Amino acid sequence: MLYPLVKNMLFTLDPERAHALTLASLQRLEQSGLLSLMCAGLQDAPVELMGLQFRNRVGIAAGLDKNAVCIDALSALGAGHVEIGTVTPRPQQGNAKPRVFRLPEAQALINRMGFPNEGMDAILPRLSARRCRAVCGANIGKNATTPLEQATQDYLSCLRVLAPHADYITINVSSPNTLGLRNLQATDYLKPMLLALLEERARLLPQLGRGLPLLVKIAPDLSDDDLNSMADLFLELSIDGVIATNTTLSRPEGLGPLSQQAGGLSGRPIHSLSLATVHKLRQRLGSGFPIIGVGGISSAAEALAMRQAGADLVQVYTGLIYRGPGLIKEVAAALR
Repeated sequence: MLYPLVKNMLFTLDPERAHALTLASLQRLEQSGLLSLMCAGLQDAPVELMGLQFRNRVGIAAGLDKNAVCIDALSALGAGHVEIGTVTPRPQQGNAKPRVFRLPEAQALINRMGFPNEGMDAILPRLSARRCRAVCGANIGKNATTPLEQATQDYLSCLRVLAPHADYITINVSSPNTLGLRNLQATDYLKPMLLALLEERARLLPQLGRGLPLLVKIAPDLSDDDLNSMADLFLELSIDGVIATNTTLSRPEGLGPLSQQAGGLSGRPIHSLSLATVHKLRQRLGSGFPIIGVGGISSAAEALAMRQAGADLVQVYTGLIYRGPGLIKEVAAALR
């Protein structure tokens, strides 16, 4: 009920400043115990997927908590899973500011962040110290300065370091904001990378004493042929799941004066693209392959549409910025 007032205040600030203030406030509320009281009343509806037990079908997409500073607070809001990152081996600042732009008329964002994060060694202690009930995944990527031909080593480094304390790992090859990264979606790049990651996971599993699902996050801008090739590769290699989708480089009409800013578009205008991608994946992958749907979910109706298209779980991010934390409870209830 209070969020419209809070949003009006936050929207007077630079988007990155507002984001940092929001995470800091959530941390303080969670540590005080007030957040759990404020968010009481959500009924769990457990879902088992990829050998993991999720308290409900709605999660937090990667990008909101890049540095794993707010996992417990996001869980207290009612999320069934929280995906941190994108995490890279070395710390990096990301692209030059300004790099995040609000499009309020369209309930959308454009960002060209470029994986700003503190690096895997700084993030690991926070990941390991979490106390929350939510499943926690780690989204991993390559450093901007790492050549494409050496990208696999960056992903392997993150896998080795984060595996002991992540419930699953997401391989991000679909952000449009790191030069050349989307080239890794091509089978010639992706297959050897996935084979190396699967081999390394097999080596780690005896030490972990549990499973560690590997997922791939894909773009909404793939041609049908490329999407089918990726789906076939996932089946061939027995990848554990796919997250569809990342942000889009396309620009639907009616986005407002900032629509031509470079970067990935997220929020309500991307929903139809993500929905179509999930539907095509489900047709190609069959009924048993885990799919997490993300993109433009800002209401229960949009979450239900994603579920009906074939998603087992959904994730939210931009919708939270425009709708507030009540969106998590609304979506979880609708998908119960």
